[in-house]
Amino acid sequence: MVALPDIEPVSRESTAAVIARQLRDAIMTGALPPGTQLGETDLAARFQVSRGPLREAMQHLVSEGLLRSERHRGLFVIDLEPADVLDIYLARSAVERAALLCAFRGDRDAVAATLEQNVADMAAAADDPAALSEADLRFHEALINASGSKRLVRMARTLLIETRMCLTLLQSTYQGVEDRLEEHTRIIEALRSGDEETALHLLDAHMDDAISRLLPGRSLKDGVVAAE
Repeated sequence: MVALPDIEPVSRESTAAVIARQLRDAIMTGALPPGTQLGETDLAARFQVSRGPLREAMQHLVSEGLLRSERHRGLFVIDLEPADVLDIYLARSAVERAALLCAFRGDRDAVAATLEQNVADMAAAADDPAALSEADLRFHEALINASGSKRLVRMARTLLIETRMCLTLLQSTYQGVEDRLEEHTRIIEALRSGDEETALHLLDAHMDDAISRLLPGRSLKDGVVAAE
């Protein structure tokens, strides 16, 4: 039997994974706001676990870019500076454009039907900002999943968590849900009709609209600039 000295017990890995998922969800929904310091003693008590799996979970979130480590101070939830927001949408644009192109080469009607359900969920959640943001993200997640690319899905995972952090701020810039629904619906219509150029243009405009709302005066065409 081959010796595997670096393999840890499955139970510990499972505990760390559960902790990481709960912390990730708390960051994504704003329960742990940007800049929050994570104290090991408090969190270990709340999760009722030892510090070993807790540290493992937090280091995993550091590697995902959701926590930052400060020397002699500890771990903090990341702050999204203007350059970070621009970078998130720049990266998302690249990933989702690739996914949309894949969707055009697959079963367009099936993908469109899935996306239409996501838009219906958004409409149903019009009076619940948190549920609306979740449905909005599911639209983009469904588009990326439809690409069939495991790597695009993996690349998008952390981007969508960071996007959820942005949506908390973004939702306050809309007067109603109609604009958000229309932007998503027009992309679906272009996909269903096979109009690739229009669909890509609409996706770019959708990303740029988010940037202009979050960072007035900025555009994806500006590229990433130094944090202010």
